[in-house]
Amino acid sequence: MAECGRKALSVLEAARSRYESLQISDDVFGESGDDSSDNPFYSTSGDSDSDNYMGEEEQQQHHHHKRGDKEGSGHRGGCGGGGSGSSGAGPPGSLSRSQAEEEGWTETLQDVTVPRFKETYGPAQKMPATATALDFFQLFVPDNCIQNMVTQTNMYAKKFQERFGSDEGWRPVTAQEMKAFLGFVTSTSVHRCESVLSIWSSGFFSNRSIALKMSQARFEKILKYFHIVAFRPSQGSNQGLYKIQPFLDLLQQSFSCTFRPSQTQVLHEPLIDEDPVFITTCTERELRKRKKRKFSLWVRQCTSTGFICQISVHLKEGTDGLATLKNKPQLHSLVAKQLCQNISGKNPIIFTGPSITSLSLFTEFSKQDIYCCGLLSTRKSDCTGLPQNMLVCSSTPAQRGQSRVMMKGSMSLISWYNKGHFRFLTNGYSPTKQGIIIKRKSGEIACPLAVEAFAAHLSYICKYDDKYSKYFIFHKPNKTWQQVFWLSISIAINNAYVLYKMSDAYTVKRYSRAQFGERLVKELLDLDDCSPTQ
Repeated sequence: MAECGRKALSVLEAARSRYESLQISDDVFGESGDDSSDNPFYSTSGDSDSDNYMGEEEQQQHHHHKRGDKEGSGHRGGCGGGGSGSSGAGPPGSLSRSQAEEEGWTETLQDVTVPRFKETYGPAQKMPATATALDFFQLFVPDNCIQNMVTQTNMYAKKFQERFGSDEGWRPVTAQEMKAFLGFVTSTSVHRCESVLSIWSSGFFSNRSIALKMSQARFEKILKYFHIVAFRPSQGSNQGLYKIQPFLDLLQQSFSCTFRPSQTQVLHEPLIDEDPVFITTCTERELRKRKKRKFSLWVRQCTSTGFICQISVHLKEGTDGLATLKNKPQLHSLVAKQLCQNISGKNPIIFTGPSITSLSLFTEFSKQDIYCCGLLSTRKSDCTGLPQNMLVCSSTPAQRGQSRVMMKGSMSLISWYNKGHFRFLTNGYSPTKQGIIIKRKSGEIACPLAVEAFAAHLSYICKYDDKYSKYFIFHKPNKTWQQVFWLSISIAINNAYVLYKMSDAYTVKRYSRAQFGERLVKELLDLDDCSPTQ
């Protein structure tokens, strides 16, 4: 038993050494403790499986393994949706062998070196050790922003009452009340409150400690009239997000000014839905309502800290210019360009999922000194210009850890086998360098370095969603612009905590994520006792 324990510990230590070598500060910023059980590639849990992160068709392949005939199904169908055999035609736009040779694809590999990253990552300004949770939050939502909410809310209330009749219970909102209003709604993330109005109830989610700060009637009045932009502007009035766009612009500017990300970053759609435990308590009708989200939100996120550097919001229906591209590769390519427009020339390495990964996008990025590593899916990705023989499965059974690579210039197309075929496109890692994926049960699995890097960074981000979800605001308004607003506030609180964790203030108080959230709520409500609940 002792021997097994020592062996498991040595495997864990080796995994952590590899993990840290890829510039992921998991212990410092992820608060994972000794067991990163949510990480399918570096987990201490025997149930983890790398296939969980590798695309839908590969997951379906893996499920075939588990249902039976593990070896046979792996040899017959592990093509990742690319085709039934090497004689398959391949996905649209892919090249035959002769076409690929003419286009410069070759099996002769050469070393690739990414230039040194041109920035030092971390906070752009030093916060004092006495800085409070509210100080960090107001780096993104400053007093002038709150005052604008006050002005716009009062303007909207006045116009509304001029049109529909006076509201005797209404009086203009103040900046102090607006902060308290933000605090009440934010408290739904800290206390997992199913409704913000539950604060004043006598039920399980009641919170008398903060309910006394404002009456429920007053809160509901502010909620009724709350606005960021009261009236449609004369210019750009066709934009569906005009009521929230100025706030998003301010938030984006503050993200850029307060933090410099590391070289490795990920483009992805962050977890937006509520905590899974909370979801199980909802009725089917409530769940159906929540599925009708009318917008998509993409982010560029630092994989060394979890700081969300940039956000991109577009409506699924509407006239924002992106709606016509929905469910098409062009949309995700355009989103990627928007998210990366401020990092050209700095030599970052960007990780992408199948819907973004394409040769044309990566080639365009390389001209801007942006390097990429992305997972390919023959069903979801734009495979134009890629060799067919790398995208369909060979009739010869593959061994676990086996890989094939073709190159065009500095771009590498990798096909790697691990209970299924996984394909990657990259110019951010040399195809001549090998990596390993360390798993508790199966030990070390050989792979190209690009595969290990992709697995580690994407796993960290997916695991980070569990930490980020502590700041999900459960208040769910019907209006799309308000949904975007409260989601943006959740992101701002996450970023505030990352900056707090990297500041001298953390060495003084050492608040956890939950404690930081509690303290922020109390400071927004201007409560005298700001010490977090233990």
